[in-house]
Amino acid sequence: MSDRPITLPTFSMQGKVCMVTGAARGLGLEFCRAFIESGCTSLIVLDLKESEAKAAADELSALAIEHFGYEAKEVKVIGIACDVSSEPSVKLAYATIMETFGRIDAVVASAGIVENYSALDYPADRAKLLFDINVHGVFYTAREAARNMIPNGGGSIILISSMSANIVNIPQLQTPYNASKAAVKHLASSLAVEWAKDNVRVNSLSPGYMMTKLTKTILDKDPELKSTWERLTPMGRMGNPEDLDGAIVFLASDASKFMTGSEIRVDGGYCVL
Repeated sequence: MSDRPITLPTFSMQGKVCMVTGAARGLGLEFCRAFIESGCTSLIVLDLKESEAKAAADELSALAIEHFGYEAKEVKVIGIACDVSSEPSVKLAYATIMETFGRIDAVVASAGIVENYSALDYPADRAKLLFDINVHGVFYTAREAARNMIPNGGGSIILISSMSANIVNIPQLQTPYNASKAAVKHLASSLAVEWAKDNVRVNSLSPGYMMTKLTKTILDKDPELKSTWERLTPMGRMGNPEDLDGAIVFLASDASKFMTGSEIRVDGGYCVL
């Protein structure tokens, strides 16, 4: 094993089985990297397309072995296809996880979509799809996590909300997205109370504007929008995906073992204005 920086042992993800939805790219993939870096060697990558989930799992396995010095026999990272908007698909994914690992300790419900239409023009089928993924999919993911965690003594569930749960973004129009993320935030609080005595912790993580590869592609074509977002953020910049690493590991690990029903906002100060 390679030498590691000294840190509080409770922040370690060593020995924990972790799963992230929407993990083939973007913030979901970054959360997986953070878990690997924090000692996790049992990891499940969920995404809509099996080929992309497995490709991300291979990338993460290589990261663990080549960059962090784990032996190949120590690392078990698998990719599973899952449509989170379908309860049967979510149940099937968890059945595979339990068959493979026997338990699940930390789950991140990261899968989600955003689209920009005015409320008057928002296509009904697109709004339904957004809520099916962003709200119903998060609920199915959390519920199946709890069903498998409770018999094994508990675990940590992190629901990825957004600063949009607390403010109304401008100048882009995204009312259904904002409402869906507010629902996710309150879903975390409600489930936290319901499952607290079962030692299943549920918290939400709310990122601000993050410079993912997809966001960069969009903003490269619209530098004025990028300038607006940066101007409205007190820190004067957009976040990098790795700016979320500390928060996600904190919530997933035993470092936050007496914390449930809370929101951590990582937004460069946007929501305090």
